[in-house]
Amino acid sequence: MGSERTSVGVGLVGLGTIGTGVVRVLTQNAAVIEQRLGVPLRVVRIADLDTETDRGVDLTGIRFDDDTAGLLEDPEVDIVIELVGGYDFALDLSLRAIGAGKHVVTANKALLALHGKQIFDAASRQGVDVAFEASVGGGIPILRSLREGFAANNVLSVHGILNGTTNYVLTEMEKTGEAFEVVLKRAQDLGYAEADPTFDVDGIDAAHKLTLLAAMAFGASLTFEQVPTEGIRGLTPVDFEAAEEFGYRIKLLGIAKARGENAERIEARVHPVLVLKTSLLANVDGAMNAVAVTGDAVGPTLSYGAGAGEMPTASAVVGDLIEIAREVVRGGHGRVAPLSYLPGELREKPLVPLEEIFGRAYLRLTVRDRPGVLGVIASTLGEHEVGIESVIQKGRGGATESVSVLMQTHSVRESDLRAALDSIDRMLDVTAPTRMIRIEEDL
Repeated sequence: MGSERTSVGVGLVGLGTIGTGVVRVLTQNAAVIEQRLGVPLRVVRIADLDTETDRGVDLTGIRFDDDTAGLLEDPEVDIVIELVGGYDFALDLSLRAIGAGKHVVTANKALLALHGKQIFDAASRQGVDVAFEASVGGGIPILRSLREGFAANNVLSVHGILNGTTNYVLTEMEKTGEAFEVVLKRAQDLGYAEADPTFDVDGIDAAHKLTLLAAMAFGASLTFEQVPTEGIRGLTPVDFEAAEEFGYRIKLLGIAKARGENAERIEARVHPVLVLKTSLLANVDGAMNAVAVTGDAVGPTLSYGAGAGEMPTASAVVGDLIEIAREVVRGGHGRVAPLSYLPGELREKPLVPLEEIFGRAYLRLTVRDRPGVLGVIASTLGEHEVGIESVIQKGRGGATESVSVLMQTHSVRESDLRAALDSIDRMLDVTAPTRMIRIEEDL
């Protein structure tokens, strides 16, 4: 059966920036793709509500209209690419494509983080594949690495810079000393940040991606709403000055770790952290992404590259197309399970509560510059088993003005630290809520 096939047909739904990039890659690299696949990988249909705008790519020989239903029913379409984004329509489209016996490729991390189980179960029943490399890390083949390259390992930890917008903002704040709002506006002007940057700067996008990484690393079935998530709002230039003095850089990380034998429980969290300047992730700057994975056999590894953009993301989409097309050509269903673990082996694994996590922390306290204030704060921390490693005071204010006091703690249970900060923030001489940033040393 496989030898009779002369091409593999693709239907694309959503001809936006990434969809245009997919057409461009398939056109420009048609020869090398055919050399690797054995037959042409051919876009036969495209569906989009906007059929008038010139995308700057050659659509000769491709049926282009707004007929999504017709595309899904077309017998020449073997693989459907979903690039419409969002939840409801994308879910309906994916399930309809699967129901029609089509394989599905998507870049929609939000969809999979919320509805992945439903989609993967439907695909398993129907005997078709779902591929989604572009949903995490843009052009970095991190999901393929976890699914296949790390298959012989018990994965111990995953640490990822998973959002280019936040990494750009943090890099610029550190470099320029400018406030968050100023740098965010520049990121929007340059196209790194959306007009509504909430998903990026509040960590939601990173949580979507971490959900998929945790599933593939640990066989954990979870949704992104379960992942404790904190963004980068509220960071100030003082925090970057302190990080520099203490020997760290500030990054927004998605972190997942195995706890217990066979990873009975896992840590999964997204928040700003201080990482040592000497670590590899600390030196990932601008809009770039990177994911560090540690396996019990392979040890520490790092994957680095462009986490977004038309061509890097299109590269990942087309890579998925080729992988599925190889099985289409063979006439079988032989890809590795989408989430690396066989569907029946995915488990709902309890998350370790943040309160149980041990680690060092950076604190920025805002206090009146009065004698004895630091002594009272130190005493309160001590009452909650929080040890102080170092202290820096920024500025001089006097009894009626506030200054920043910057601390590093010894390793402490987070519940104890939170209890201490609750007490400290109620003190009359503490004039603003204390900012706590965790220090991540497993890098």
